Amino acid sequence: MNFVPTWGGLSPENRKSSARLHFLLAAALFSGLVLLPMSANAPASAAADGAHAITAQGATLQKLAGGFTFTEGPASDARGNVFFTDQPNDSILEWSTGGKLTTFMHPCGRSNGLCFDHGGALWACADEHNELWRIDPAAKTKTVVVKGYAGKLLNGPNDVWIRSNGGIYFTDPFYARDYWKRGPIEQDTQGVYYLHPDHHRLVRVVADMKQPNGIIGTADGKRLYISDIAAGETYSYSIGADGALTNKKPFCKLGSDGMTIDSEGNVYLTGKGVTVFNPAGNQILHIPVDEAWTGNVCFGGADKHTLFITASKGLYAMRMRVHGVGSQ
Repeated sequence: MNFVPTWGGLSPENRKSSARLHFLLAAALFSGLVLLPMSANAPASAAADGAHAITAQGATLQKLAGGFTFTEGPASDARGNVFFTDQPNDSILEWSTGGKLTTFMHPCGRSNGLCFDHGGALWACADEHNELWRIDPAAKTKTVVVKGYAGKLLNGPNDVWIRSNGGIYFTDPFYARDYWKRGPIEQDTQGVYYLHPDHHRLVRVVADMKQPNGIIGTADGKRLYISDIAAGETYSYSIGADGALTNKKPFCKLGSDGMTIDSEGNVYLTGKGVTVFNPAGNQILHIPVDEAWTGNVCFGGADKHTLFITASKGLYAMRMRVHGVGSQ
């Protein structure tokens, strides 16, 4: 599409004003609409909506490690070490604050999404048998906390977020796996669940989505974001004292595999790279990643100012001006 201003018959002064107006209109039409592929070491593209930069000055996307089959579920511990999964290889790996990559647990129940609670335990969506695990990082031992709902197998816990009070939200979409030794779907919906802080009472809190996937909450524990990836929508909810969700509102017209949030309340969605929305639901940044799919994202590093990105066969990072908060 070519934008060609016309101003025949106008005075020189009015021509200047008209040209400036057409220029501004053209900028408004084209800004933020075209996202170019990005390789490692290339800058991110920011939406031209007046938003301030959230990346560190001069920051570029860096590839930290590769050779995986499909990376997922990054989560940062209190020291800033980042744990992530290579689900097809049934492994949880650790990227230390010193830049060292090690295998933390293998096998790991085909874990997908991960999240640390405030006591330092690592929670894992263990997809192999459709369970939710609590892992002791020191002993590297696991406890199966959730095995099903209403006497039936869960679809497959996928992503998880933990409130400061110990309550746990997790999504339960159905993605048939070739390693499953089970029958067809048993639950009557693809839902979202809340495990109370006693870790015994499990309730379904969302039952009206096509395929819930990414999930993240605010540091104050008052708002929860859930993506319905099959519908291409992300919603926000108010969180009640008892964990109930109310006041469902559309947040943005984009679905997401994994999600995180920063110190200014900006929400990070994944899929085709990383797309960032401010708390009002306006896009302010897109980080293209040169991989087939970007699965998930979290903040980590010693000062939590590094954005870690799990994307297909690689682990990536980008230095940010903002930092992570709460359960990442």
